Amino acid sequence: MRVLLVEDEPDLGAAIQRTLTQEAYIVDWAKDGREAWGYLESQWTQYTLAIFDWLLPGLSGIDLCQRLRAQQSPLPVLMLTAKDQPEDAATGLDAGADDYLVKPFRKIELLARLRALQRRSPHFQPQQLQVGPLTLDYGTHNVSILDQGQGQSVLLTHKEFQLLEYFMQHPRQIVSRDQILNQLWGAEADTISNVVAALMRQLRRKLSDLGCDQAIETVYGVGYRLHLNPE
Repeated sequence: MRVLLVEDEPDLGAAIQRTLTQEAYIVDWAKDGREAWGYLESQWTQYTLAIFDWLLPGLSGIDLCQRLRAQQSPLPVLMLTAKDQPEDAATGLDAGADDYLVKPFRKIELLARLRALQRRSPHFQPQQLQVGPLTLDYGTHNVSILDQGQGQSVLLTHKEFQLLEYFMQHPRQIVSRDQILNQLWGAEADTISNVVAALMRQLRRKLSDLGCDQAIETVYGVGYRLHLNPE
């Protein structure tokens, strides 16, 4: 799950990013409203949730909410603010925020609010994702293949699951190494690391155990592609 965090206070932003990363969220952290709008304008569909601070340089959290809703975006938004009056909460919600959390707050409350937003989201993850003979199960983190009526499955690690999910959401499209780095590790990814190649080897090994040796092909000099035909 990918979250856009918009927070200009360095200590608070770092603490929230650390908390969410520990809970297996992928976090893009913008330090001001205009930077955040750059993320949202180009790729809001990539996010599961957004966390906006109310008072931001450039564009406020209220401005960001209003722009999102003007474009009919259903992205769930949690507003963070030091404003604690009922009329302030009403202003934030009327602008398009889905929930409102007053600073200071505890980590356990932040995570609970995000889980509640996910449950209400129109983009809440389905139980399974299927492309061709492959089925990815969100509940068990297994990938399975139907072979002559017999189901076989293998357990994936969190990153293997995210990688295969990304390929299955973009079947037959060429995906570059940089796209994978950005999708799985966010803007702070180590661009000179061989982590993508290592993760690809692990995933291919597991798909090979299911009899899908050639499911992900290398397009030399460009990237990778899942070439199973979607149903």
